Amino acid sequence: DTDQPCLLIYPLTEWEIVEEKINALPGFNKVVRKIQRKLIGYATDIEVDASGRVLLSAPLRNYAKLEKKVVLIGQGNKFELWDEQLWEQHCMEQGDDDDIPPALAELSL
Repeated sequence: DTDQPCLLIYPLTEWEIVEEKINALPGFNKVVRKIQRKLIGYATDIEVDASGRVLLSAPLRNYAKLEKKVVLIGQGNKFELWDEQLWEQHCMEQGDDDDIPPALAELSL
C-alpha cells in the first residue's frame, strides 16, 4: 500500500526488478502514473556510513514522518522504515482481521 507513511528500502538488485516492472506498466493510466511518480520519482540511492548510519533526504523523512526513533521491518525482498510511534499506531489499528485470504489461512508456519 503506497499510502502508508513508511519508506520502502530495497537492495539494488531487487529494486532494479521492481523498477523494470513499474516502468513496463501502461503510462496512460492515471493510477499507474501516480504510482510511477511516487515510487520512481522519489527513489534514492542511499549509502551506509562507517558507523552504520544512513542519511535520508528531507522529502523522504517528511513523507514517512520520521522523527527521532524509527523501526526497520523486514518484508522478504525489502524493508519498511517507519517512525516508531506511527508503527505502534499502525499495529494497534490492525487488530485481528477476520478477512484472512484462503491461501493465508492454509499456510502452516
